[in-house]
Formats: sequence, structure tokens, C-alpha cells
Amino acid sequence: MPYPHIFRPLDLGFTTLKNRIVMGSMHTGLEEEKNGYEKLAAFYRERAKNGVALIITGGVAPSWQGWTSPFSATMSNSREAAKHRVVTKAVHEESGKICMQILHAGRYNYTPFGAFAPSAIKSPIHRFKPWALSRRGILSTINDFVRCAKLAQEAGYDGVEIMGSEGYLINEFICRHTNHRTDEWGGSFENRIRFPLEIIRRTREACGNTFIIIFRQSLLDLVDDGSNWEEVVLLAKAVEAAGANIINSGIGWHEARVPTIATNVPRGAFTWVTQKLKREVNIPLIATNRINMPETAEQILAEGQADLISMARPFLADAALVKKAMENRSDEINTCIGCNQACLDHTFSRKTATCIVNPFACRETEMTIIPATDTKKVAVAGAGPAGLSCAITLAQRGHEVHLFEVGNEIGGQFNIAKEIPGKEEFRETLRYYTKQLELQRVQLHLNTALTTEIADKFDEIVVATGVVARKAGIPGETHPAVLSYTDVVLHKKPVGKSVAIIGAGGIGFDVAAFLSSEPNADIPEFMKEWGVDMSYRHPGAKTKPQPTPAEREIFMLQRSEGKMGARLGKTTGWIHRSSLKMKKVKMISGVSYRHIDDEGLHIMVNGKPHTLQVDTIVVCAGQVSRNQLFEEIQKMGKKAHLIGGAAEAGELDAKRAIAEGTQLGLTV
Repeated sequence: MPYPHIFRPLDLGFTTLKNRIVMGSMHTGLEEEKNGYEKLAAFYRERAKNGVALIITGGVAPSWQGWTSPFSATMSNSREAAKHRVVTKAVHEESGKICMQILHAGRYNYTPFGAFAPSAIKSPIHRFKPWALSRRGILSTINDFVRCAKLAQEAGYDGVEIMGSEGYLINEFICRHTNHRTDEWGGSFENRIRFPLEIIRRTREACGNTFIIIFRQSLLDLVDDGSNWEEVVLLAKAVEAAGANIINSGIGWHEARVPTIATNVPRGAFTWVTQKLKREVNIPLIATNRINMPETAEQILAEGQADLISMARPFLADAALVKKAMENRSDEINTCIGCNQACLDHTFSRKTATCIVNPFACRETEMTIIPATDTKKVAVAGAGPAGLSCAITLAQRGHEVHLFEVGNEIGGQFNIAKEIPGKEEFRETLRYYTKQLELQRVQLHLNTALTTEIADKFDEIVVATGVVARKAGIPGETHPAVLSYTDVVLHKKPVGKSVAIIGAGGIGFDVAAFLSSEPNADIPEFMKEWGVDMSYRHPGAKTKPQPTPAEREIFMLQRSEGKMGARLGKTTGWIHRSSLKMKKVKMISGVSYRHIDDEGLHIMVNGKPHTLQVDTIVVCAGQVSRNQLFEEIQKMGKKAHLIGGAAEAGELDAKRAIAEGTQLGLTV
């Protein structure tokens, strides 16, 4: 059997799991939608049906004071618990188990009136200063947790995960960083961990011995005055003694300035700390963060670094991940690329989560592949993300599909993304599409443009011909020192030791990363660069970052005033900015461009002229849609569809492109 450690039964005392991959907690936003629990049931059913043995839900608040945002999911009475029964029933019908995560936001509560914490200390990523809980408030909050667990049991859940990490309320009690109390709930470490231990003990008493209790413990706080290693071990042993069945690894507070789940984090980067704790406790440990393929999970388990593996976003990308692994079909897995664009960015913007590479995620009741009643011969022009997703969906429905690509490989703009250090995961999406083209028998024509003569032989035509780089419109732009971003990234044209990048959108940031960073940083190098102390001599395992200096002097310029990269991803933009700052990339806003000549790039900043005497100038000034073919086909009177960048250039948006391609494929 492939992956023998993943599928080796594990006796957890209360149950035996045959599959050691756990679907980790992930808030989808369905919890707050109208009829959302029916949709959530369909979402979890699909994962359980495909072999996930244990699912942990997104966070549910034990009271309104624990909300992450106004009117977020809460379980504080039987009426609210009853809504969840459709979810637990769906999972149990597929022979899976499901635990509900209980999450109290603490000072991360995004409401002006409800933020409570052990001490009145404002979070740097929060607008509001929290209220310090009174002694009475602490006891009431413990009661809220226990009542919530009991209601979860009433709703049919097999257990709960008590969220004690990521900087939420329980974590705030544990750490000196946020607990400045001088009463019996603060001061000494024994006092600071009293809050989580009381919750665990009382939950065990209320729910009995067969109820699963997972405690998500922060093994790395990654903030100043976080827990030291001795405290982590003491808490883990106390959590075990208090009655928890499993400890799940929590990595980093939300306010920590260290990437923990983004695509630039190496796979399995934080399993070393789970392995370090595994020597200290007897209950199973779950490893988590940036484990997105069964090969990585198998290696972690085979090396004894953990007992279970948590994957959350990978199950957005592919509901059948476990089944495909079980059947030795990992080349068919639609891999999570860690981009956060449609999952966490949506969650923190109060939108329903989905997945950039799998638009079906969280839309299981709305988007289904139904065989076409009238099969057609369809031509798709352009094998970028929009064309690929459309061609595959059309073929899945039974149409005869021909995919035409002028280049010698599929991928479109993903061929740029995959070359950027920290975005190597985009290669996995292209591997997935390549396999799907084969499985769905899409006829691929590389090095072939779809012409009007060829198009005339088809019933319908989809134009997904993408974009071309926009010219900057600066006098002297034809100077030999000027390159486009495709020249640099795709064609690997020589770039000098000093560079000016015109444009600070997503492409500008990618080019700056390409020119300043080395690809495929290993785990120790990543930790060193971002200031993670793998020896754990510092509290919170946080130390001074030691980035490798860039070999080039790089200037990144934008016309508008204000923060660079303001339109980058909500949860990843800070990573891109921080990374380039560590590489000493000089970012200049409010620039107007005068001209380019042998002396360099002449600009105006704050009304003053400057000359950047650089070797190379890279233009990243946006894109223009390539849609001439669509206009020509329309003139022929043929039925044609325009999608992706060919329909709208703007900022390159793979999320929109793949979703458009998929939606069109479902309707032709």
C-alpha cells in the first residue's frame, strides 16, 4: 500500500483512526450564511466521503464575547446547537468523525464593544483596546467553554478542539506578553496556565471519557515575551494530565511577523517543534502548517515527527486528497499552493471562502458537473489558467475539446509565477492540469494558434488568449537597458547589478523577489532569515532576522502615493513587503517619470528631479488584454466566449480566471 504510515491504524484510546491525515480547522464563512449549515454539511460530507477520518471545524465562539467579528458563529444554547446536527449527520453517514473547534477571540475580537482579554493590552493588528476580564468574568468564560463543549456533544460532534494558540484568548492568558495580571490568574506560569487547564478538566467532567478533547497548543508564539520551551513542555504535560486526548500544534500568533502558512514557507517547516515535544508527552501530537501533499505527510510520520497530520487548505484545493493518496494517484491531486487569495483573504474580508485552484470548494450545493445533453465540438484558445480550467470542465461534461496554445507549454501567467522564489508551488497546479488534460482526453495543440479558419470547424469557441505586457509610455523606453517583466522572468535576459522596477503591483513585487532572492530556501535558512530560533533559547522562539543580502541594488517605483503593494493579498501583502525590505529593496512612491537615456532613469519625486543611474530598467506597468481573435470570430457569426485576462487585464487575477473558466465550462 502506498504511504504505509498515513494509513497505518492509530489507537488513540477512545478510537482507532485508519487515516492519520486530519482535516484541520478552517473557517469558511458558510457558518454565517443563510442556510449555511446545509452548505457546510455538503462541504464536509464530500471530504468524509473521500476518506478523511477526522474533521475539525472552523472556530465557533462560546459566547458573543468570543466573536471574531460581529455575529460570527456561536454555540451558546440548544437552538444554536440544533443547526449543527445536519453537519454531524452528514459526516457520520460517511463513516467519519468530526470535532468542533471552540474559539474565543479574546483581544482579536473585531467588534468595538466585545474584546476581552486577561489584561487591557491592545493588539498591534487590532483597532480596539480590549477590556480586562474580571475574576467573575474569567469564571463565567470558563463556564461558556464548558457549556459550548456540552452543546457540541448534544449536536452530535465526536469531540471538540479547544483553541489555545494563535494569540486568541487562552493563549493570551498563557503568555506574559499579554497577561500582566497580579491575581491568581496571572504572574507565575502556574497561575497563567490555570485558565486552559480548568477548561479542559471541566470539559472532561461534563462530557465524559469517550468524548474527544483536542487542545491546540501554541508550540511557537513567535512574539516577544512568548512562552519559553520549558513552559511549553510543562503546559503540554499538564494538558495531558487534565484530560486532553490529543495536542495539535499551534504555530505563531496572528500578529507575529513570521510567515507560517504562506506559499514562501517551506513544506513541513514547523514539524521540528512537534517532534521536539513528542519526546515529552504520551498523548498523540498533530503536526501542521504547510503540509500539502501525501509524500510530505508520509515522511513526517515515517520519521516519527508526529502521530497525526493536519491539513486544512489542502482539502479546499482537493476534497479527494486522501482517496487519491490511498489509490496511489497523488499526481492527480489538485495541490494547495498556499496563496491565501480565496481562503484566508476571503475569511478576513467576511466573504465565503473557496479556493483559487478549486472554485467548487464551499460551493458544493451550487456548482456540480452535470453531463451535457447536447455534446459539442469546442475550441479553446489559450492554455493559461482560464483556458485550462474551462477545457477540463468542458471535457468532464462530455464535450469534445481542443485546446490551442501558441507557446510550447501550458500555463500562461503561471509560468511566470512558478519562477518566483517562494512561489514554486505553482508548478504543482500545472502538473495537475497536465494530468487532467490527459485523463479528460482534451486534445492539446501546442505551438499552434487558433485561427479563424480552424475556428470555423467548431461549434463554439472559447477565447482565453490572456494578456501582453503594457508599455510604460516613457520617452526613451526603447533604450537597450529597458526590459519587460517577461524578458526578465521567462526569457532570462541578463540583468545588471543595479535595477529600477517601474510598477509596484503584484508583478513588480514578483520581479523584485526574483532579482533579490534565491529559490527553494531550506527550512534552517528560512528560519534564520525570518528570525525563528530553532534552538528555542529565546522566549517565543523569536530572535533577530538574518536575511541573506541581495546581490543587486534594486529600486521599486510607483506613481501613486502611499503604501507600496496596497492591493496585494490581505494576509500575504505584509510578507512580500517585509521580505523586500529585508533585502534592502528601496521603495519609492509618488514618482513621475521623465525619460530614459544612457545616464539612467530620470524621475521626479516630491517635485524634485532625480536620476537613478541603474544598469537595467524593468517595466512592470500592467497588462493589456489580447482579444483580437474574439472580435474576428464574432464577425464570422460563430458563438464565442471571452474569459480570463483576455476579457479583463487589470491586475493579473488567477482566482477570477480559473473561476470564469470553470463556470463557463459548466454552462456550455
